[in-house]
Amino acid sequence: MASARRRGMTATTLLALLLAGTACGPVADRKPDVLPVGYDSLDGTLRVWPARGRLAGDSAATAAITEAVRAWRTPADDRAHLPSSGILWSGEVDGAPLALVAADVPGESASWLLQLTRDGDRYVVDRASEYTEPGYLAYSDVLPVQTGSGRRYLLSGRVERLLSPKGRALSSRDGLTDPVDVPACRAVALTATLRATRSLPRGRAADRLLDLGTATTDPRYPLVRDETGSGRRALDGLDTCVLADEQGPFGSVPRRIGDRDAPRSVPESWPMAKVSVRALGEVALGGGDPADLEQLSWETDAGTMTAVVYRPADGGDPVVSPADRANTLQAYVLPVPGQPLVVLSWRSSRYSSLSVPPGTPRLVNRPGLVVVPQPVSKATFSLAGAEKTYYRSVGGR
Repeated sequence: MASARRRGMTATTLLALLLAGTACGPVADRKPDVLPVGYDSLDGTLRVWPARGRLAGDSAATAAITEAVRAWRTPADDRAHLPSSGILWSGEVDGAPLALVAADVPGESASWLLQLTRDGDRYVVDRASEYTEPGYLAYSDVLPVQTGSGRRYLLSGRVERLLSPKGRALSSRDGLTDPVDVPACRAVALTATLRATRSLPRGRAADRLLDLGTATTDPRYPLVRDETGSGRRALDGLDTCVLADEQGPFGSVPRRIGDRDAPRSVPESWPMAKVSVRALGEVALGGGDPADLEQLSWETDAGTMTAVVYRPADGGDPVVSPADRANTLQAYVLPVPGQPLVVLSWRSSRYSSLSVPPGTPRLVNRPGLVVVPQPVSKATFSLAGAEKTYYRSVGGR
């Protein structure tokens, strides 16, 4: 949680800078019951999110968009706060009206990107994705848009150019890029070049993001920050639809609202930044060639999450575990076909010692890593350290 709080403080500081010199957030020169057009965020003298699109000045379109956003509700039944939200883009794409709204939802302290299309004489919210860090959309620079012709991106006023997954500069009009060939279930890299501004005196040559694929379902936000490029390497060859499954790393820890799970909300294990991987070792099953074991880690708004990836020696499909919150002793259930495993991992030292239930065979047994067959019934493992013993329990099949 500390890392999430630090991100929140950083976001708050940057947002305050972007709003410096203004009396409020979104443009306030309209009636309170009309959704502002554009977002009055300034980075020095640069307007980060100006009103854009051919219909940005169309009062009838603005009124219809406002009504649609007013009627919209989150999965938790919260509504957008219109005065602090804003229409980022209003125009036509592929011959049809399209609007993009940065919606502020105070009840959830989250940023929502709403994508609206025209249905007869009214607008409807067609897609709604949530970024669980407050104010994210106001200080972000690249926002995902899904249209019939493919993935596009809306660019802030700070972006000089955006490179596609193939490393080609994307053309844009009114801040909205041409369609990009993004696969459904693979992560691809994007790189933005940001111009010099008050908050970035030297600009930024490589602002890196990962798009987790066009099959990412609402309200899950598909873009993940990848400042060092480690995420691109970590997710190479992995199916992001499998990662996002309810039993996969990114989708397996449900969000709780009050004392109940909220399955329609973004999972607590959904990645936001700092996806990375490290090698754990190898495991050979049934006398076959050894497979590689890796540990994924990533940041969420609930802290650091980890999971294990099993990469077969024959080049077959990788197997992934559900997420495990960062612990001194990590315990993963790895559903390897024919022989499900439990992988136990820890930072080894000369004072640490792992104990397993009597009679449990250790398929891998080395400092910092033990692999055992998944027990039929509940089993408890313990890691004795210099001053404390840590316990983890794993259920049966």
